[in-house]
Amino acid sequence: MTKLGMVKEKLYATNASLVVLYKNGEIKEYYQNRIKDIKEILQADKLALKDAVIADKVIGKVAASILTVAGVEAIYADVISQHAIPVLVENNLEYQYNCLTEYVQNNDKTGMCPMENKYKDEKDIYKIYKDMV
Repeated sequence: MTKLGMVKEKLYATNASLVVLYKNGEIKEYYQNRIKDIKEILQADKLALKDAVIADKVIGKVAASILTVAGVEAIYADVISQHAIPVLVENNLEYQYNCLTEYVQNNDKTGMCPMENKYKDEKDIYKIYKDMV
């Protein structure tokens, strides 16, 4: 099984929000909403996600930007926004997804996530990373 296949399987088997296969081979599950887990991992160690393979329930432009700058090897998203894909393509990051959506929804499901809306036109992924992490 591929690395992406492993994290994808674990994501669905555990109902985690994020699964990380670290470069040392350790697999960890995380359960917080939005990008909280990604931010906490990187605030503890800026290099923690270098060469990691991750599976996430939802990847929007902000998460895609942060994970790209953090140096992940590949991403699986259950749901990915149209704003995230150009970030991944332009940076040659391997990715797969289950469902493509126009944008990440806000918590009330009444519109766009405030972070996705704020950064949807931002071209500098390093600015997004710096602002968020």
